[in-house]
Amino acid sequence: MRSSLPSSPSDHPAVATSLRSLCGISARVPDTGSALNRKGTMQLSLFPLEPRLSKSKYVSGLQCHKRLYLEIYTPELATEHDEETQARLDAGTDVGEVARRRFPGGVLVDYDHGNLTVALRRTEELASNPSIPAIFEATLKFENVLVRVDILERLADDRWRLIEVKASTRTKDVHLDDLAIQTHVAMGAGVRLEGIALLHLNRAYVYEGGEVNLDRLFVQQDLTVAVLARLAEVPQRLLSMKAMLMEPTAPDVDPGHHCHTPYVCPFWDHCTQEKDPRWVFYLPGPKRTFDRLAEQGVHTIDTIPGGFKLSDTQQRMKDNVEWIGPDLRAALQAVRYPVHHLDFEGFMPAVPLFPGTRPYQTLPFQWSNHTEHEDGIVRHEEYLCANAGDPREELALALLRSVGRQGSICVYSGYEWRILMDLADALPRLKRELSAVAARLWDLLPIVRRHYYHPGFEGSFSIKVILPALAPSLDYSNLEIADGGLASLEYYRMAFGKTDAAEKTRIRASLLEYCKRDTLALLEIRKILLQKTFEPRDQNLTPV
Repeated sequence: MRSSLPSSPSDHPAVATSLRSLCGISARVPDTGSALNRKGTMQLSLFPLEPRLSKSKYVSGLQCHKRLYLEIYTPELATEHDEETQARLDAGTDVGEVARRRFPGGVLVDYDHGNLTVALRRTEELASNPSIPAIFEATLKFENVLVRVDILERLADDRWRLIEVKASTRTKDVHLDDLAIQTHVAMGAGVRLEGIALLHLNRAYVYEGGEVNLDRLFVQQDLTVAVLARLAEVPQRLLSMKAMLMEPTAPDVDPGHHCHTPYVCPFWDHCTQEKDPRWVFYLPGPKRTFDRLAEQGVHTIDTIPGGFKLSDTQQRMKDNVEWIGPDLRAALQAVRYPVHHLDFEGFMPAVPLFPGTRPYQTLPFQWSNHTEHEDGIVRHEEYLCANAGDPREELALALLRSVGRQGSICVYSGYEWRILMDLADALPRLKRELSAVAARLWDLLPIVRRHYYHPGFEGSFSIKVILPALAPSLDYSNLEIADGGLASLEYYRMAFGKTDAAEKTRIRASLLEYCKRDTLALLEIRKILLQKTFEPRDQNLTPV
């Protein structure tokens, strides 16, 4: 016997209980108007002027009621998406378009934000046509909540499977909430659901060339049971959000961990603009430290009690003085000349482009190397892939020529080691040479962490932070490309996008300048730190 989901939210036993309790609440609310539902029966409208919600607004409301309120009424207070964030959103859209190819014959519902009625009617027309195997961006509305279902797949007996497409490589908890609100609306709109699934990328898929194998590129995970378990919470949550949105002012919610989970809130800058620059939330490390301090009424780093247990880095941030560890000089002098300073830049296409690669595999397209010889002479070499081909072999060969077989190779984090190991696996004939290069890596990051601190670090050891603290004239503020995320995006645009020759030339120059700055930063930081070990210090504690 074929099993199926309830035809409406109230048909699910767990949900029915919630709805009955809600009816008790609504009975005590003055009658503010009514409307006919799809079946022609009277439906109480508690908030006739309430804003329309969507699945993204619902998820925002779960994260923080204040975020939802601001998104609805004062969206201009949000920090605009930077190029990297927008690119991630665009990548999700691109993956969704690729996923549709798994459902040949499916039809897309175009949606003009000014004409919702047309999209709703078009969805209904497609649903009533048995020759349509799937509807993409099916537009559904129930109780003033609008959702657009990525894929509504037609099954037997006029039943459907609701499928959400994600560009991630695994299921996350927030995906269940996303699917729960869609299921609630779909059932309420009369869709007879047979199953609920998440379609995400398969990290284990290795592209072999030619046409991408869509069945292996994606993993379709049935989440029917998990979503139904969460479905009972939806009506009460919606009621709470709608009641909150009828208030004249935004709820008073203090910023904290929830502002970054599951997504970074775009109102973070707005909500924290009056926080002290030394707010305890800015302490590095586990945020349980912040929770414990907040419970004690401690709001700034400078007022943390003396007996409160802090990590070494947290304590140095509290002390707010320059600190030089006694072993810094020995650690820095462990290098062997010539000292190379190496930095890679890479990009991570969601859908693999080259044979032998996987979704989101990091593919290096650029490197920079500043080589310091023992006599003080510095030589700079660089590589940047000039076309849309697989850059790995040419990049690796150029690197082997540049670093030779002698000297330490200074890096900052384990990123370069991972790139080299991936290259060694991908290029068997160069495996021995690349592995030998990896064995010469000398990581400056843990040395700085263990042996040095400057108040300008503000608890961070990112090279973008420590460089201006140690060498103010040598930061990234004058560069068109100033971080690795933007470098990746601009390379992709240069190599694979529709850019003219002049734009390609501009991007190329900016990429070269950025990567060069990274390795010059490594060189200067190493030299400055070594010089500091020879300067007189008063017990290695120097106010700055």
